[in-house]
Amino acid sequence: QVQLVESGGGLVQAGGSLRLSCAASGRTFVSYTMGWFRQAPGKEREFVAAISTYGGNTRYADSVKGRFTTSRSNAKNTVYLQMNNLKPEDTAVYLCAAVLSSTPYYTTSRAGDYDNWGRGTQVTVSS
Repeated sequence: QVQLVESGGGLVQAGGSLRLSCAASGRTFVSYTMGWFRQAPGKEREFVAAISTYGGNTRYADSVKGRFTTSRSNAKNTVYLQMNNLKPEDTAVYLCAAVLSSTPYYTTSRAGDYDNWGRGTQVTVSS
C-alpha cells in the first residue's frame, strides 16, 4: 500500500498552466506505475496520463496530448503533471493513482488496474 496526496490545483484562465504534484509515502515508490485521472461533475472518471516506474514510458489521453506532460522523481517520491494551454473542458478533480509493477515499462489507462488512489485536487479553468 502507498498513500497518495495531490496538490497544486487551483483556478486558472484558459490558456494558462498549472503543475500538479502527487506525493507518495513509503520506500517502494519506484516499484509503482503512476497514473493521473480526472473526474468532472456528473461524468465518469477519465484517464489523463500514466508513467512507468523509472519514467521510461508514458501514455496520454488523446484530449491532453501535446498539452500535458507527466514526470516523476523517485528520489522525492513524487509524480508531476504539467498542464499547459488549459481549456475550460479540463475543469475537474484530478486524482493520482498507483499500481505495483513488475516490469519497467508498464503503463495502463484503465482505472480498475490501479489499487491506490489519492483524494484529488480541484482544477478549474475559466473561459
